[in-house]
Amino acid sequence: MMDAGTKTDQVLSAAMAACAGKYLTFKLGAETYGLEILKVQEIIGLMPVTQVPRTPHYVRGVINLRGKVIPVVELRKKFDLEPREDTDRTCIIVVQIKGVERDVTMGLIVDEVSEVIDVRAEQIEPAPPMGSQVDTEFILGMGKVGDNVVILLDVDKVLSLNEIRNISAIG
Repeated sequence: MMDAGTKTDQVLSAAMAACAGKYLTFKLGAETYGLEILKVQEIIGLMPVTQVPRTPHYVRGVINLRGKVIPVVELRKKFDLEPREDTDRTCIIVVQIKGVERDVTMGLIVDEVSEVIDVRAEQIEPAPPMGSQVDTEFILGMGKVGDNVVILLDVDKVLSLNEIRNISAIG
């Protein structure tokens, strides 16, 4: 008979195995993050962004991507990180996010894109508990890659469904 601890370990192992795969890594400051490669549509250089009044502070505005207007979110602001000037390495990762009624195409502004990595299940640990006041639901896990830790993001949960609904109305 299995004890509760063994059962919990098996559930966690299955969850981490589901997170294994290829990730596009990018930097925000000194930290490295990863997005599931299947959610990434393309990576583009920073381009002129049209500001839209009365949008949340983390929405820089919209861009015209080959005739389609899409909203652009600054991940630094969304994650409450220190502001930083754009550089020649700042870019936009265009992703597909699950919306309420349909998928939403959105741009994410990051400091720089690094590389695509393959993260195996045994390299992934659950996000450590950060206390009841810190929402970590958008973190799939922590990838241990060499001596580094890559924060693996669930792009569908970086924004709440309500935020996605409001932002998709902009684009």
